[in-house]
Amino acid sequence: MQKKYHRLERVRISPMPNTKSAAKALRQSLRRRAHNLARKEAYKSALRQFKKHIAAKAFAEAKALLPKIYQALDKAAKTNAIHRNKASRLKSRITKRLAALSSSAQQKS
Repeated sequence: MQKKYHRLERVRISPMPNTKSAAKALRQSLRRRAHNLARKEAYKSALRQFKKHIAAKAFAEAKALLPKIYQALDKAAKTNAIHRNKASRLKSRITKRLAALSSSAQQKS
């Protein structure tokens, strides 16, 4: 017995461009995608390092990473790799985490 897919048939789109302008647009989009992925990876790796330092309660190392993270987020937002509000939100969150670590370190001393 065969299944009926009356409306679920997939539309096939050719991966090959049909015109010169489509070929150029494909090249541009691949180049832009590579740049966007590189920008995203830059801020994500910096955030991972920051989170490791926060987990280890290493305040000085985490604070030293802050400008690097801010720079990576600002570059990603400026080039529209991420939305500017997302960059702002992430900067706010890491600053709050650093402040919480700072206050907990001061209370223990």
